Amino acid sequence: MLHCQGTLMRLALYTGIILAGGYAGLTPALAADPTGDWRVADGVANIRVAQCNGSMWGAVSWEKQPGGRDENNPDVSKKNRPTLGMATLIDMKKTAGAEQWEGQVYNAKDGQMYSATITPVGTDQLEIKGCVLGFLCGGETWTRVGPPIPLSTASATAKGAPKTTGAAPKAAAPGAAAPAPTAAAPKSVTAAKPGQKGAADPVGDICLLPEIAGFAH
Repeated sequence: MLHCQGTLMRLALYTGIILAGGYAGLTPALAADPTGDWRVADGVANIRVAQCNGSMWGAVSWEKQPGGRDENNPDVSKKNRPTLGMATLIDMKKTAGAEQWEGQVYNAKDGQMYSATITPVGTDQLEIKGCVLGFLCGGETWTRVGPPIPLSTASATAKGAPKTTGAAPKAAAPGAAAPAPTAAAPKSVTAAKPGQKGAADPVGDICLLPEIAGFAH
């Protein structure tokens, strides 16, 4: 009996080591994913980050005080645009050899654009740093409030639909009876995916927002 208990204990310990090693192996991949919804440092908004046409973009997906307007924008034509759905992280490219993305950030508090980087820290934090003229840099840390977002359908289809393979269906022989029509299977109701537009999520896929979809790459 004691021998069996010892064997079970060794097996449990060995299994625990394997599981720990497996989770540790997954951690870097998760830590390097900046997509998802992030709560900004002062808690007034969430920024949804997604990969659109090979770059990371971010847009306001939630506001603590609904109905915000981009009133500090120096462009008079944009002062009345809603801040919900407004792009804040602009065309951020992956930095070679680092888990970091570089691009621009729009700061609605002063209506200015800054050079910026975003860097995932673990799985639940995102560091953003912005600089003016290459110096006078500042930054803050955002907290994850939504899961990572899969590659946008808009980005996937932008490169063209996949080609179909296989032989074409054979034509029915002359005089052969037509096959009986099959009843359509009922559509199953599935949960909304992260970043999917719906009643509770008026922003949805940020890659489809005109400001992002119309950006020239």
